[in-house]
Order: sequence, then C-alpha cells, then structure tokens
Amino acid sequence: MDKSVKIYLILLVVVILGIVALDSTAPKPINWSPSYSINDKIPFGLYVFNQELKSILKHDTINPIEVTPYEYFNNWSHFIEKESAESKTGTFLAINEFNNFDDESIKELLYFSSQGNTVFLSMKTLPQMLLDSLKIDFLSNFEINNTTSVWFSNEKLGSEKYNLVAGLGNNYFSKIDTLSTTILGYQGNDKAFANFIKVPYQQGNFYLHLQPAVFTNYHLLKNNHFQYVEKVLSYVPNGNIHWYTRDLTEGYISQNPMRFIFSQPALKAAWYLFLLGMLIFILFNAKRKQRIVPIVEPLANTTIEFTKTIGNLYFQEGNHHTIIDKKIIYLLDKIRREYLLDTTNLDEKFVQKLQHKTGKNLEDLKQLFYKINQHRKGNFESVENDLVEINTLIEKIFS
Repeated sequence: MDKSVKIYLILLVVVILGIVALDSTAPKPINWSPSYSINDKIPFGLYVFNQELKSILKHDTINPIEVTPYEYFNNWSHFIEKESAESKTGTFLAINEFNNFDDESIKELLYFSSQGNTVFLSMKTLPQMLLDSLKIDFLSNFEINNTTSVWFSNEKLGSEKYNLVAGLGNNYFSKIDTLSTTILGYQGNDKAFANFIKVPYQQGNFYLHLQPAVFTNYHLLKNNHFQYVEKVLSYVPNGNIHWYTRDLTEGYISQNPMRFIFSQPALKAAWYLFLLGMLIFILFNAKRKQRIVPIVEPLANTTIEFTKTIGNLYFQEGNHHTIIDKKIIYLLDKIRREYLLDTTNLDEKFVQKLQHKTGKNLEDLKQLFYKINQHRKGNFESVENDLVEINTLIEKIFS
C-alpha cells in the first residue's frame, strides 16, 4: 500500500474516532418534528396518548383502524346488520397534524354520522368537502404568543385557561351556523377565536378541534395540560371507539436495510463520513500515477581513462619526447578544428591570428609556440623540463 494512502486512512480513522468521542459526550438533540406517530416518544408524537387512551375513555372498546375510512366503513356496512344494535354506534376518532382524507372517506364519515354516530377530528386543517357539507370554514391569521391560552365555553368544565403554546396552529373557526353549531372551546383571551365546535349532522354529531398538538407527548406530560385533554375527550360519548391510526403508523418502520443506522444520529454521521472518506480516497487514487523512473547511470568517459593510461605508460617508460609530440599534435588539431587556422607555419603571424581569435594572452602564446618550435628543431636541454613547461602553458591557455 502506498505511503500516502496509509496516511489518508490513518487521518480518516482519527477523524471518525474524534467524532464518535464528541458525539458520545454531547447531549442528544431533541427532535421537535411533529410526527404524530403513536410509536414516537418525541415531544410531538402520540405515544403517551395511545398508551393512556383506554384509561382516559374508561371502559369504551377501542378498535384501531389501519385502513382508510372508506375501506373500513364500506366493508363494515356489509355485515352491520348481523351485529347487535350496540355495535352499530360508536365514535370515529382521528388526531393528526393535517388531514389527508379523500372524498370517498369523507362521504363514509358523513354517512356514519348520519346513522346517529359521532365523528371526532382534531387536526389543524379540515377537508374542504367536510367544511362545505357542515357549512363551516376557518382562517389562519390567529397570532400565537407566550401568553396564548385555550379554554372551554362550558362552565361545568371550569373557567381555567391552559397556557398551551408549543406546537399550536394559527387556525380558528371563522364561519359557523350559529343556529345549530355549538362552540365548545376558544383560544386566545376572548371569544373571537373558536377552536373546538360541535356540529350536528342528521342523527349524529361532528366534534371538530383545531389544535391536535394538545394530545402529543409534550403537553400530556407538562404541568396540568393533561386535564385539558381529558375535558376535550369528555365530549366523546360512551361506546365503541374507532381509533384511526393508519396515518399515524404507516411508513414509520422504514423498509430501508440501513434504517437502524439512519435512526441513530451517531451512526448516521459516521456512515456519511465513511462515504465521504471513500470518495476522497477514490478521487486521489483515480489520478494517473507515473511509474518510478529508474536511475540510469551515465556512461563512463573511457576516453579520459584511456588517455591517462597511455600518458602514464609513456611517462613510466621515460618516453617524454613522444608525450610532447602527442600533446603538440592534439593542440594543433584543436586549433585547426575550432579556430580554422593553418598550423603549417607556427610563426609570429600565426601567433597574432590565434591571439585575435582566442583573446588569450599574447606573451603566453608566444612563449608556448617558441617552446614548440624549439622542440621540433631539437633545441632542448632537458626533455622532461620541456614537457612540464609545454604542458603547463597548454593548460594555462586552453583549459
């Protein structure tokens, strides 16, 4: 494995360990999303309400509904004649943040109510078909502040105002039929904003409530807010309760094989960090890598070695005369090749031309070629001394 890759992996492991350490010591953030799921224990889930529903409604029979009202009541109506008269009555109970009933389901609820039954809906918005059928409407301009309260119009339920703010919606009933509709509750400081009404429909009744947040875990466990919930549900008549849980559980358990990892903030962060690290690793290693260029040793200059060997051979044999001749030959060959001068006559005129082309010291050139001419004429006292002098002048001038 490449050294740089090891460094990246080590850094990635260190970062992951650091994040895990920080996450394990940090307090878990509270999930304030309004899920309204009966399986959620977060503030705006309905886990507590679902668990305590039987104790709140006493001895009523509770039938969870995990299909649409159309599917449930349409099938139920086929065998209702075979059931006892008691089973024909009951209350349809639905609590959610927003409605998602289709028109066919609304028709079934209207029919269910027309047979002398009760429909209790607590949600921030209501189906348009239902609003039109009951001749009611709502607006969304209610201002919520820290002093917002909810309370009841029925003095038998007490005059206490409950300061419920978290999760409240800004809707209120703006249009009702005052001849038939009964206002059961308000929000705010006056009676201008009704949030809980009773609307009769043929033989039955609709109880419509616009603040479903009061049924969530947060308010049921906070101070005396549970008393408000008990008073709201006190309007539900005794009998069968058809508890609509389809939209409160559907999709809660994800079918994704990674659902456990995604459900844990620490594991989710580690997973995304791992994917990011792998992406960086791939990007770095996807670049074209050049192969290692082998070190090629330059070829040895054997000419120099050969020259030294021959020179040492002549010197050891005492053949200084031959060495001088070789040096003169090489020198004159160099002058012919590099300076294009004729070396037949090494006279003063030749020396002048060579000095002009090379720019070397004139006196040194005169002395060198004087020694060369003397050597050629055989006028020398010591061949060894002449070799030293000629070699010294050549190296001085042409090196």
